[in-house]
Amino acid sequence: MRELRIHGRGGQGSVTAAELIAVAAFEGGVYAQAFPAFGVERRGAPVQAFVRFSDKKIRLRSQVYEPDYVIVQDSTLIGDVNVFSGMKPGAVAIVNTERPLTRQVPSEITLITLDATGIALEVLGLPITNTTLMGAFAAATGEITTSALEDAIRARFSGDLATKNIEAARRAESLVKGVA
Repeated sequence: MRELRIHGRGGQGSVTAAELIAVAAFEGGVYAQAFPAFGVERRGAPVQAFVRFSDKKIRLRSQVYEPDYVIVQDSTLIGDVNVFSGMKPGAVAIVNTERPLTRQVPSEITLITLDATGIALEVLGLPITNTTLMGAFAAATGEITTSALEDAIRARFSGDLATKNIEAARRAESLVKGVA
């Protein structure tokens, strides 16, 4: 079983990202489970969402404490929350930031940074980074395919909004593939 933990703030789409990643994984032929954890339920408060992937049925129902992957939608959380807690050696962390991270990053993980906010603003016109980071996740991990991700986005959004979210995911995917 592989596990993903997503860190974000309320209103950034962390729960939606987890759900869409799970749908894309399931479409790709693996069992998947997505669920959120909320503290204070208000816009801007730290939230977590989780996804599990497995070739077998998933019976575990606890939060993810030792993730194989982490997505950080808002890099300001790094000072407030230990987003890298429990990450296994060789795990992959994808962080939305336009600046290099120089502290608090465990040396035994693979760190991928990208300006998902910049991509989202350019493509969507809003700083909603979830689909952008989903494209980066697809490229960095191989847990979901581009076509399955696009299908999940089309199932959730319609018309121009789906097209723009797919474009944001594709841009991030191509950036990460160029680095990885």
